[in-house]
Amino acid sequence: MQFSSQAAADSRDEHDGTWPTKRSKILDWLIQDTREQRFIDNILVDLCERLRAAGVPVGRATLHFRTLHPQWLGARILWRTGLEEADITTFSYGVEKTPQFLSSPMNEIFNGALEVRQQLEQPGADGFAYALYDEMRAEGLTEYIAWPIYHTLGKRHIATFASDAPGGFTEEHVTFLKDLLPALTLVTEIRLKNILARTLLNTYVGPHASEQILAGATTRGSGTTVGAAILICDLRDFTTISDMWPRDDVIELLNGYFDAMSEPIEKHGGEILKFMGDGLLAIFPLSDPDACANLLQAINEAAAAVAALNEENSRIGREVLRYGVGVHVGDVMYGNIGSRTRLDFTVIGPAVNIASRLETLTKEVKRPVLLSKAFVDMAGCGSEMESLGAFPLKGLGERVDVFALTPAANRG
Repeated sequence: MQFSSQAAADSRDEHDGTWPTKRSKILDWLIQDTREQRFIDNILVDLCERLRAAGVPVGRATLHFRTLHPQWLGARILWRTGLEEADITTFSYGVEKTPQFLSSPMNEIFNGALEVRQQLEQPGADGFAYALYDEMRAEGLTEYIAWPIYHTLGKRHIATFASDAPGGFTEEHVTFLKDLLPALTLVTEIRLKNILARTLLNTYVGPHASEQILAGATTRGSGTTVGAAILICDLRDFTTISDMWPRDDVIELLNGYFDAMSEPIEKHGGEILKFMGDGLLAIFPLSDPDACANLLQAINEAAAAVAALNEENSRIGREVLRYGVGVHVGDVMYGNIGSRTRLDFTVIGPAVNIASRLETLTKEVKRPVLLSKAFVDMAGCGSEMESLGAFPLKGLGERVDVFALTPAANRG
């Protein structure tokens, strides 16, 4: 088969491409040999050490990522000479409006700059444009470069490198570093997506359930039977509050209440499986021998937190919040339940139903926390409880012995 000279030229153009400018062992390593490393910070440390060994005088490097996290807008991973591990700093929402951020090279990049480059050895007559440059010069750094790195759908993150060699980077060094950016983009996006998946699952289903899902528990009906202390909590008179107060005030009230209840539960090893409107369902797996004691400690600390919240609510003229808690212990089915295309990772079973009925009973007996005899016996806390007698619970064939916290026990 004969090819025309033009076809041959077009074929060469098709195969030549423009990247990389020059092949390198570091580029090969980034593309081919980082697949076993899960964490971006470790990759950054390894990359910088390889750069220095190759003669590229990197004395400081950072990666800046915007994340989808309920608490953090983003994170900075920083390496400098002498650090065996990278330093990771998270930034809260709102940092992008602070004077410190607005007066920084990061702001330039996020606003569309394709490069920020600054020689650091000698400030100009008016000094440096950003305080960061003064800080880096004081550390002995001589030049700074920042570039955007683009993830899918144009999401813009940042990579920076600073030199500690006299005169800064040569143009050959800069070309070498630029050649790394496409590979660094691929490597970081994969890890960031992994972190994002884990973060979103932790946020919406809790840490243990997220581990189960990531390990492959995604089939409807898949699950296990576990022994657990069960806590169900519900806010009282929430419908009335919702009708009386503006939407934003109601959301703020509800978030404050959930913070007060949730933080002690998670602190003491409980797992919140779901928020149900103005209520929550949590379990303390009995694989921890202190599960029952931890649940009681969480209830006491939550009571103290809600009391503090109510003091603040009263001070600013908001509604005082009241709640009911039902506690039981037993075996639960822990796994995936739902339709073919929409699943909920939760717990079900008679033990959950009893905890729910006890929570409902708190409205009738006017006590904020009710516990079953089975839980009290397992926890060995009878001396701290007040027996209220046996009650019929809806849907159950026999009466259940019910206990309440004594005032001394409910001391926070």
